[in-house]
Amino acid sequence: MTAVEIPWAAVAPALLLAVAFVGYCLYDLSRSGVKHLPKWAWAIICVVSIPLGGIVYLLAGREPGERG
Repeated sequence: MTAVEIPWAAVAPALLLAVAFVGYCLYDLSRSGVKHLPKWAWAIICVVSIPLGGIVYLLAGREPGERG
C-alpha cells in the first residue's frame, strides 16, 4: 500500500483562509459584546466548527449595532 501524497499547493490556500477567518472571528469577539452565550463559549464554537461556528457568531452572536 502506498502513501497518499497531499497536494499542499492546493490545500495551503484553504488552510490559510480558514486560519484567517477564525483569527478575525476571535479578534471581533474580543472587541464586541455578545448575546446568547458567554465569550468563552463563542470562542470554542468558532475554533471547533470552522467555518460554521464563525458564521453563526457573526450573524447571531454579536450585540445589535456593533457590526462593521
